[in-house]
Amino acid sequence: METKDSTAQAATHAPVSRKLITYPSARDGAQIRIEYADEGEGPAICILPSLARSGRDYDEVAAMLAREGFRVLRPEPRGIGRSQGPMQSLDMHDFAADVAAVLDHECTGPLVVVGHAWGSQPARTLAADRPDLVRGVVMAAASAGKLPPGSQEKPYGRLRDAIDGAGDLSLSEAQRIDCLRRAFFAPGHDPRVWLDGWSAEAHEAQSHARRVTPVDDYFSAGQHVPILDLQAEHDAVVIPGVMKPYLGDRVTVQVVRDAGHAMAPEQPRAMADAIAAFAQRVYGSRAGA
Repeated sequence: METKDSTAQAATHAPVSRKLITYPSARDGAQIRIEYADEGEGPAICILPSLARSGRDYDEVAAMLAREGFRVLRPEPRGIGRSQGPMQSLDMHDFAADVAAVLDHECTGPLVVVGHAWGSQPARTLAADRPDLVRGVVMAAASAGKLPPGSQEKPYGRLRDAIDGAGDLSLSEAQRIDCLRRAFFAPGHDPRVWLDGWSAEAHEAQSHARRVTPVDDYFSAGQHVPILDLQAEHDAVVIPGVMKPYLGDRVTVQVVRDAGHAMAPEQPRAMADAIAAFAQRVYGSRAGA
């Protein structure tokens, strides 16, 4: 593997290194390149982004966690930034393997992995496929993939048109803002902050992976790790309250007030605080102590 580093950040923040690794795919030996951000020191937290979006969405959250005494890793999915590799016929195991390659390279050992929205699917797949790398999972504004007993809804079906339309550059800006407002942002929040930053190529590959991967491959995030189901008060996409009835005491439910499905740009402080508190419990002592 090869790594290239560059650091740039205000002096008041922990330096952020942007790194690059290459590794051969276990599927066919193809060379895969994954870019990731690395900042802070201490117990490690890995953040995986929402559908078709970048880990840069969590710049504020990551900086807050670093100041709390954590090391934060943010791999970019294939098709985002400098992350490259085959994009056809991928499943969740492929995306989880990309994250595992970063964690293996950094010798992190088991850590807390945060999956925001779509990112919870490869996060939980990682916990199932590589339990040696995961000691806790945060599902941030994340659909479970299953339904409450008696529900007639379709898993991952709410506001599909708005989710897909938010990053569709063939639509007008007004149409995309409407999609963002309906699917991602709580009332009173400006959805235009997410007009940029979408990858059509990643959207297609990630959506395909969701469709073809059996939900039972990843739903429970393996068998043992604790899960924080971090729900947004005004999330119009997620069917709430699914994980705990299935998995019982493994799951802690917490609600971020005045946030929608986007969560990170709306309430970065509350999101960071919830992740930090969960990570401190999982690691068994306060970070930086």
